Order: sequence, then C-alpha cells, then structure tokens
Amino acid sequence: MKASEIYDQPGYLLRRTHQVATAAFSQANSDVDLTAVQFAALLHIRDAPGIDATRLAEAICFDRTTIGHVIGRLVNKGLIIRREGSLDKRTKQLRITAKGSELLEKVTARVPAISDTILAPLSDAERKELIRLLTILERHFAGHGGARNA
Repeated sequence: MKASEIYDQPGYLLRRTHQVATAAFSQANSDVDLTAVQFAALLHIRDAPGIDATRLAEAICFDRTTIGHVIGRLVNKGLIIRREGSLDKRTKQLRITAKGSELLEKVTARVPAISDTILAPLSDAERKELIRLLTILERHFAGHGGARNA
C-alpha cells in the first residue's frame, strides 16, 4: 500500500471524522469545561440515577479505568456525586447534581448545531444514509469492545 492510499481506508476516514466531531464539540462548548465523553457520562448518570461505574462504562463503551478518570473529574467539578450503594457498600452509585443538570441542559441545547457543523457538506438524504450506515457498524461491533444494546 502506498501512503496516499490510506486516505481511502475506512479506519483513516473514521478517525479523521472523529477528530472533526471532537473539535466541533470542543469549539461549541469552549465556554464550559466539559469533554464529549464527560457529556455522554452525564447524560447516562442523569437518565439512570444511581448507576455504578461498571454499568456506565458499558453504556458509553469505555473501559473501567477511563471511566474512573471521567467520574473523578465530574466529581471534582461538582457535576456528580458518588454514594455508597444501598445493597452493596463496595459499589458507588452516581447521581447528577443541580450544577451538573444545569450544565447538561446548556450543552444539550448545542448538540443540534454541532451535528449540523459535522454534517454540513451532506444533503439531508446523505445525512440519513450516513447515520444509517454508521448505526449498522456500531451495532455490529457493540458486542466487540462495547456493550451498548441495540
């Protein structure tokens, strides 16, 4: 393979598109201290009060070590709290704080514009087709390194 041929490879294209998506999220949220992964974690913690780190890691397809760091940052920012599990004192249940809910509402309102930025060159039909194809790939690999249920 020649170096120039890498630009047509799905891995390269997905990586570059991920970089664009991450940059679009960061730029749209430059006034807040929140990454896209932290945003996803906050959404799940809000929607599943009392979720533990293991279930959170599975929900957003990250390893436990990474999720541990994400949780630590969210706690330090005052966006979530950790409490002992009611049934198992060894587990820590996660809950969003009022500050976390407020920030989540602010960032969530920006998501449609971020998506529009990422998909700007595509027609409505192309956007739907891209989402359809990416969903097929994501669901196929959900059991291979990610546990999100389809």
